[in-house]
Amino acid sequence: MKVVFAGTPEFAQVALAQLLAAGFRVPLVLTQPDRPAGRGLKMNASPVKTLAVEHDIGVAQPRSLRLDGKFPDDAAQVRSALEAAHPDVMVVAAYGLILPRWVLDLPRLGCINIHGSLLPRWRGAAPIHRAIEAGDTRTGITIMQMDAGLDTGDMLLVEPVAIAVDESTATLHDRLAALGGRLIVEALELAACGGLHRTPQPVQGVSYAHKIDKSEAAIDWCQPADVIERRLRAFDPFPGASAVLGGATLKCWRARPVAGHGTPGTVLGVSADGITVACGQGALQLTELQRAGGKRLAAQAFLQGMPIAAGAVFEPLPS
Repeated sequence: MKVVFAGTPEFAQVALAQLLAAGFRVPLVLTQPDRPAGRGLKMNASPVKTLAVEHDIGVAQPRSLRLDGKFPDDAAQVRSALEAAHPDVMVVAAYGLILPRWVLDLPRLGCINIHGSLLPRWRGAAPIHRAIEAGDTRTGITIMQMDAGLDTGDMLLVEPVAIAVDESTATLHDRLAALGGRLIVEALELAACGGLHRTPQPVQGVSYAHKIDKSEAAIDWCQPADVIERRLRAFDPFPGASAVLGGATLKCWRARPVAGHGTPGTVLGVSADGITVACGQGALQLTELQRAGGKRLAAQAFLQGMPIAAGAVFEPLPS
């Protein structure tokens, strides 16, 4: 079976690696254009491109796939490359571009997506983050036959996983990436022998995982402690949850809800175990923090470089 692969970040790279290890022929990979990154803003290839180059796979990096869009030449070149590849199927994982109808219809078996949630819950760009932020106790991978809607296609394979009480996006991402890689191999093996069956998504339980924005990073101490704690885990590793104390911006990576009350944002106590801050309901003990330009540190080590006293007040969010 000839597979064209479309994906960009590490989540997708894991799936591509699994397909190659399983022996599928991948003549072409689609991925996002190289982007400037790091302090030097050097152009960086996506993880998917890096793996494709290592395996001498052809790579296309269109800015758009719309033949009538802003970059029609990009789309036309990709169309020629896809037609030359004669793919049986396109596998899509966190690609980052909308697939127009001509792409969906080109492969013999259409386009199959690896989605990091139990559809129809958390359709959209950030299903892993939003599941943790919402306090979901389980999520999973849905292998889906793509259609023109936003993650609305029929389900092909579904496997749930539990979300641990201390789960971060970083750890859940890695578990789901591995699961997605295994399930897409299973799905294509079933498709090769006609054993893959489609099930429409339920009409109930639809929710949308909107893209994470850097503006969401600022901690609102007026929220309940458990809500803030989930956001810390949901925004680890990006964009991180931040707060300002004494003019210094701190990243707060780990915390636990504890008993306590006071004006939201007020430091109620400081110990080797953490920095306890009053919230809208209850209090939050910050156990892992980071100063700008510094490393992530456990609270005890952090306090050695930045002493904080009870009674200090984190700055409120701008009104």
